[in-house]
Amino acid sequence: MRFAVPILGFLLIGIVIVFAISFSEPDLSNLAQIHSDKSSQSDGNNEASMAADGTAEIVFGFDPRARAEEDARQYLPFLTYLEQATGYRFKLRFTPKGHEIHDDLGKNVVHLAAIGAVSFLKAQDKYGARPMARGLNHDNKAAYQSMIVVGNNSDIREIGDLHGRTMAFGSVNSTQGHFLPRIALNEHGIEIEDLASHKFTGSHHDCANAVLSGTHEACGLQDTMARDLAAANQLRIIYTSPYYPSSGIAASKSLPDEVFLKIQQALIDFDPQSLHTDGLYNWDKTEMPNGFEKATPQDYEAFRDQMATLGLL
Repeated sequence: MRFAVPILGFLLIGIVIVFAISFSEPDLSNLAQIHSDKSSQSDGNNEASMAADGTAEIVFGFDPRARAEEDARQYLPFLTYLEQATGYRFKLRFTPKGHEIHDDLGKNVVHLAAIGAVSFLKAQDKYGARPMARGLNHDNKAAYQSMIVVGNNSDIREIGDLHGRTMAFGSVNSTQGHFLPRIALNEHGIEIEDLASHKFTGSHHDCANAVLSGTHEACGLQDTMARDLAAANQLRIIYTSPYYPSSGIAASKSLPDEVFLKIQQALIDFDPQSLHTDGLYNWDKTEMPNGFEKATPQDYEAFRDQMATLGLL
């Protein structure tokens, strides 16, 4: 199956984003309405309706990774694939500032979400969310790593040198951008209070920018972005974590089983390296460059235990 995303759609996305970011606190929650050719607005707090036969829109949320425009350009073609593979209609939703994706998933504001392991565990524990699929990395493994990066000219050479230094993290609920770096710091005898200061930037992109701009000396970053920036000689990697369960797609408890299974199969069939590459945008830079495999609750138990032991969950 091949598909194309109209150029006009990307132009409209750019226009909406440029308009939105001209305000000090942009609300991008309805940016992707244009994907479904809808003009109705949502306040982002109402429970999304979902018919058992999938005739209503399926709302798709995600943990922010890059700039809003970049995230939209990556996910919208992917949702086009899901529409063609399942016959359902999908809408991309940006989580507004001050909201958390695991709460949106649990409260049925979104039906599906691309989220990391920590966000999934919180949605599962609090709301009964279900794992649907886990992303496959370039080695075809449903796992990923976190990395800690510093500026090229920094005198920080290893993770132990971070004591008394400034550090940026991504979202407070980010697996790769916060929790895995915190585990790494803890294993090297550094508590969060041992840093001179720390900041949650909200995304991997903004975390990297905190180091590039010089406002912070180090940051925790997802592996794909860290390797790209290191290869471009922009940042230097000082620590690479072991492999942990990768980001994936989770579903609201209320999603009907028939719809759940149909979308899950479409995810497993998704072939971004060959059959479905047309129309995708920088999919190789996501945390699921080789597609997906089926996920189960057991996939996350070892990670849950480690998080609980450290008091981070």
